Amino acid sequence: MTPDPAPAEPVTILGSGTVVTCLGRPEVVVDGGVAWTGDTIIEIGPFESLVKTHPGARLVDAHGGLILPGLVNLHHHFYSSLARGLDPGRRLDDFGEILDGLWWRLDRALDADTIRLSAELALADSIRWGATTVFDHHASPSVIDGSLELIADAVERAGLSAVLCYEITDRNGHEDAMTGLEENLEFFRTRRLDPRIRGMLGFHASFTVDDRTFAEAADRRQDGMGCHIHVAEDVLDLRMSKMVYDAGPIERLDRHGLIDDRTLAVHCIHLGSDDRRRLAERGAIVIHNPESNANNGVGRLDLEGAAADGCRLGLGTDGMSSAMLGSLRAAFLGLRGGRRDPRLGFSVVPDLLAVNAEVAGRFLDQPLLGRLRPGAPADLCVLDTAPPTTVTPENLFAHLVYGCACSPVRHTIARGRILMEDHRLTTLDPEAIARDALDATPALWERFHSLGTSQPEWLPTKD
Repeated sequence: MTPDPAPAEPVTILGSGTVVTCLGRPEVVVDGGVAWTGDTIIEIGPFESLVKTHPGARLVDAHGGLILPGLVNLHHHFYSSLARGLDPGRRLDDFGEILDGLWWRLDRALDADTIRLSAELALADSIRWGATTVFDHHASPSVIDGSLELIADAVERAGLSAVLCYEITDRNGHEDAMTGLEENLEFFRTRRLDPRIRGMLGFHASFTVDDRTFAEAADRRQDGMGCHIHVAEDVLDLRMSKMVYDAGPIERLDRHGLIDDRTLAVHCIHLGSDDRRRLAERGAIVIHNPESNANNGVGRLDLEGAAADGCRLGLGTDGMSSAMLGSLRAAFLGLRGGRRDPRLGFSVVPDLLAVNAEVAGRFLDQPLLGRLRPGAPADLCVLDTAPPTTVTPENLFAHLVYGCACSPVRHTIARGRILMEDHRLTTLDPEAIARDALDATPALWERFHSLGTSQPEWLPTKD
């Protein structure tokens, strides 16, 4: 007997709204929709036509909103989620003191439970703001072994895609640095073929990483394994690298073969043209984090200068938030405000989110990620704002920064799975996570305050 054919996968159609097929040079479909089965888009077009072509499909109402590809965040710190409202107990006057008095105490205070909660909080917020792929840079010196799998479990429950790494550093001793390296290597091997979660090498700023650690990491780096590192976020990174190692961050990384087209160089605020050109020649991605930079008072990346030097530029949030359109707007306004020139911004900033999608697609082996077209991953978000004026490929960026950056997201869909529908998360319970976090935070903060500051010998103190 011939077996019955397998039933066709059900079709879901999102619409109608203004469909923007990518965040680079898009096609725009007014009164449009997107149809998918499983985790893959099968058709884009006029909504009514899609409904006729696929009778019986499940319909998801976009309420006339802007339908975009799911957003990509190239640099996040999930572990910072429980720092909200935390009093470090003393004034922090510069970037070194912020690191030593806040972040390096918080990461040492984290345990397995607060790692999980921090990840869940950041993932829920990412979904709320329309992100479907996130690159996270993690640190928890008291729980290194297995920390990335803890985060990966939360990512899987949330339904997002992610590229994860552990922050290798010698600031807590060389043994911890090697444990961090092993954590990255093991996670990369374990998740190498995972369609949604991958690993890469992670480093703290180079001034906290010894040359022997860079050498060991470079020697044991697996084929295809990326490198995610903070670079020249503050002049402290340059000053200490040159003082201790007689070379700047880029020279040191390049010396060890750690700069290539799978390198994410985060911040890069205080690099000169020679270093930026070296990054560009190697194909590295420079990741701008405008809100975090402003918050820490460390300066502003010269976007136009970096672009003129050939750098490919992406965008992250650096743990400040999970709102990528907010970060895009901050990049735009920061460039104009910093240069005091209202003519600027439209030549560089509009490409940031498109670069994010292209980079994520390479790391996840999904070349169509970030595009709404047949065969692409069904990653979408719907901004809950009906465009009051015509959206065109030429004016899309103006719509995003002037009209949509603060708009709520109505729906978030990742690989065909609806993670938020009509503003309600379906895979995570934010209220329950917040309650658990409220219960866990007092002990975390108590551990934080009991640790004091480390004041490592290579971190200069103020006179």
